[in-house]
Amino acid sequence: MKRRLITIAIILIIALGLTSSALAQSYSFSLDKETVQVYWNSDGTLAIDYIFVFTNQPGAHAIDFVDVGLPNSSYDSGSISADVNGTPVSISSDYQGTGVGVAVDLGSQAIQPGNSGTVHVYIGRVSNVLYTDDQDKTYASGVFSPTYFGSQYVTGSTDLTVAFHLPPGVKPDEPRYHIPSSNWPGAQDPQTALDSNGRVLYTWQAQANAYTQYKFGASFPQSYIPASAIVRPSIWQTLGISSATLFNCACFGFFGFLFFGIPVLTAVGQRRRKLQYLPPKISIEGHGIKRGLTAVEAGILMQQPLDKVMTMILFGVVKKNAAEVITREPLKLKVASPLPEDLHPYEKQFLEAFQVDDLKKRRDDLQAMTVALIKSVQEKMKGFSSRETLAYYKNIMERAWQQIE
Repeated sequence: MKRRLITIAIILIIALGLTSSALAQSYSFSLDKETVQVYWNSDGTLAIDYIFVFTNQPGAHAIDFVDVGLPNSSYDSGSISADVNGTPVSISSDYQGTGVGVAVDLGSQAIQPGNSGTVHVYIGRVSNVLYTDDQDKTYASGVFSPTYFGSQYVTGSTDLTVAFHLPPGVKPDEPRYHIPSSNWPGAQDPQTALDSNGRVLYTWQAQANAYTQYKFGASFPQSYIPASAIVRPSIWQTLGISSATLFNCACFGFFGFLFFGIPVLTAVGQRRRKLQYLPPKISIEGHGIKRGLTAVEAGILMQQPLDKVMTMILFGVVKKNAAEVITREPLKLKVASPLPEDLHPYEKQFLEAFQVDDLKKRRDDLQAMTVALIKSVQEKMKGFSSRETLAYYKNIMERAWQQIE
């Protein structure tokens, strides 16, 4: 008995040691250099060109995503591209920073612990970025803040360069630069020059840190851009009251009364019939959010009803042109041949099941697919916080389901 207890204690110590080591792994990097070229274009839009040089710390989590903040939500997603050391990578909506932005999914080009890498991001078009200058109503004013990262992740100093390229045709004696925010460690006055296209160029450069927000700005005559490009604040914005606040106040009573009971009853009904298909288990809670889950995987994690998960899978394969619905009741699919290459494993298993005519065999195949999907999600969540991840995917899941509906 004593020997057995000693053996169990040793196993627990080893297990806890391994788990603690795995969970201790977090993002930790230095941003050696950040250069951003900001182009104020003649149509009143903004183009932004970033170059980040990262060095990942030994033993840290691989840099697999890079969050890039944007001035507002009026950006053209089709104009955004990125590469790592010259190799193109994809853009994701899985942005985790504050405000508005996009996430660069480094994928196979993830910067491994102890390695360095250069991430290049180009945003070709952002609208609604210019306002009437407070000091001169004939001038347009723009303010820009370069991307910064959480202080818990980044170490050391950063060679930060911010360059403003003013609209074509603006003469050197016409524009005015704004004094940078008071926390800017460099010179208040930018270096002035003409770029290779003859545009007025303001450049600020300093050894700064990558976890502080700095603000830069410039003004120039409105005659160089269309009048429609100037953002005109509404009377409510002038008074400091957003239209969303007014709308919410006006509708709160009506919609609150109309829809209060229905969601409660629906939630109760779903809770009663929801399968607890993620069984409880003894584990040490990880930390951090698991990124990159699909909407279906997020549904599994959030323990959504299986019929809802199946509907999401069906929506996904139809959207990818992998299948076509022939009849709805009973559900029959025409599966594409050959199948698209971008299908997830669970989508392939789903389609294979619907190619089987025997209903019992189809149910068994779908059950096997669901079990494999649950195990895959459990494996992906190892070392991450389920609580933080659930909170993060809540809104993403709601938007995905609205699109499906």
